[in-house]
Order: sequence, then structure tokens, then C-alpha cells
Amino acid sequence: MDNFLSRFLPYIPGIIIFLVGSGQVKGWLKRRKKDSSSVADVISCEHVIKKDRQGRELMNYYDITAEYTGLGSNKKVQQIFKSPTEYAPGQQVRIFWGSGTESSQLSEKEDETIFHPLVMMTGGALLILLTMFENQKREVEAMLCLTIILIGAGINLLYTYFSLKKKNLQRIDAEVIDIFSRQLSKETKIWKSSKFTYYPIVKYEINGRENIRRCRINSSNEKSFKRGEKMSLYYEPATGAVLERHAHIGLAITGAVILIVGILAGLSILSVVL
Repeated sequence: MDNFLSRFLPYIPGIIIFLVGSGQVKGWLKRRKKDSSSVADVISCEHVIKKDRQGRELMNYYDITAEYTGLGSNKKVQQIFKSPTEYAPGQQVRIFWGSGTESSQLSEKEDETIFHPLVMMTGGALLILLTMFENQKREVEAMLCLTIILIGAGINLLYTYFSLKKKNLQRIDAEVIDIFSRQLSKETKIWKSSKFTYYPIVKYEINGRENIRRCRINSSNEKSFKRGEKMSLYYEPATGAVLERHAHIGLAITGAVILIVGILAGLSILSVVL
């Protein structure tokens, strides 16, 4: 049994990355389809806070009521969407149509990832192959998988950096006005303490209008964020999107280093084969 677990556990990171990437690829392909979305007008925005019996926040979000023209008809449809971002009545948002049993979704433009979904999915698959080749003592094939992973990750990070650089993002000053805590586990006889993740809730101003949002950055340390401290967000004038990250030079340096390591790993394969 222990031998089975020791052989199976190394597959788990690759499986998780592959599944996460697959889910992201599905959404990415959906957004690339023609006529997959529609513009909607915000009718109302209600702040929802739910707490447990001890007064700790369990949920903190906004119920966005948006009105848009229904797919394949001229009728106006109203739907409520949950969002970490506050929207002003009359503000326009984008709705992506649901398919089958899926409901329509509010497009959060700021929800961008460092790694492209296809890179995530491919990287997960290569990690699974890497583990399999290592178990089979096939060193050349394992090194080849590692080389492709490193080179792909390096190129992706460099691409992300230059893509963000091209957007000419404008820095926005934001202020932390509250902290949202999400409980990950409860205290039991085995686990002696509860675990929480903490998210800063910030307010900022764009074009004279104040906005509030719960950031996606988070920490397991309750003291990582303090009320009243300043944070930086980044505004993209072309789309109106507000991002939590920008073209930081560290992203380019990391990408370049990983790319070089990947190339060196590839050259080492040649030394083994030849």
C-alpha cells in the first residue's frame, strides 16, 4: 500500500494543473466564439455580507442585477450575477451566454491569469508524463518533458510581460477599507485550529466615480493587509478593465531565467544521447 502511494502521489500536481487548465481552456474557447456575449446595463448593485454565529464573515460579494437582450429574441432579460466588484447603476458590463444547463456569466475583465490556459493544460499533461517516465527509469524522455515545460513556461511569462506592457496600464491608488476572511477548514479534534484566507477590500476612483472591489490577491496571514493602507491597481483605458498586476520587470526576468534553464536542460539531453 505504501509503495502504491509513493508511486501515485507524484502524479497529483500534474493532474491538478491539467484539470485546472482544462477548465480554463473551456472558458477561453467559449469567449472566442462569435456572438458568444452581449452588452448589458447594470440595474442595481447590492452588497451582500454573510457571517457565521461567531460574527466572522463567510461571504462578501455584490449581487449585480443586469438587463440585456435575450439570445435569439428582442426581449429584455434581467439576471442577478455574483461579483467581487461593485458596479454603478447604468454602467455597462459584458455577459457571456450559457450553453446547455450552464447559465450566463458576467465577464470579469480583470480576471486574467499569468499562464495561458493552453499552457496550463499542456504543462499538466507533461508533468504527468514526466512522473511516468521517471517511474519507468526513462531518463531521456523525462528530461525532454522537463525541457518542454521549462521552455514553455519561460516563453509564456515573457509573452505575458510584453502583453501587459503593450496595454499602457495606468496606476490607480486604492485604499484598503475592509478585510474579507474565508474559512478553509474548521477546528476539529484532529486539527487544533481553523484556517482562513484573507482578501483586501479596496476603494478607488475612476473618471470621478468611486468603486469598491474585493481583490483576488490573498494571504493566510491575517496581518498581511491593514485597513487604511494604500494599494496599487492598474487601469486599461482601451477596455476599461482594472487589473491587480502590471508589467513588472520581475515577470520578464523570471521568464528569461526559466527559458535559459530550459534551453540548458535541452542541451544536456544531447550530451546524454550523443
